[in-house]
Amino acid sequence: MITVTFEGADGSRITTQARPGMTLMEAARAASVPGILAECGGACSCSTCHVYVAPDFFDLLEPAGEMEVDLLDFAWEPDPARSRLSCQIVLSEALDGLVARVPERQG
Repeated sequence: MITVTFEGADGSRITTQARPGMTLMEAARAASVPGILAECGGACSCSTCHVYVAPDFFDLLEPAGEMEVDLLDFAWEPDPARSRLSCQIVLSEALDGLVARVPERQG
């Protein structure tokens, strides 16, 4: 299992376990993380699962695809150095301990 921590805009933290191969969005939904709306259910057609990935983990992620980059333009206060859509982050053992901050609001 992979441990991931979601940090709310208010500083609250939810730590959960996920199986390799799950997306970060699926882990957030399974843990009922507030602020991860995921309105499209992971189809990469909205930006309501936007997160800020901790710098220690950002470079371990697969690069964002063109569709994700385009959708991040619609995210709330995107940060080019840390913003990703959680539906596009596939969890692996290399990401064990990942920390993702949920923005103050989505979209």
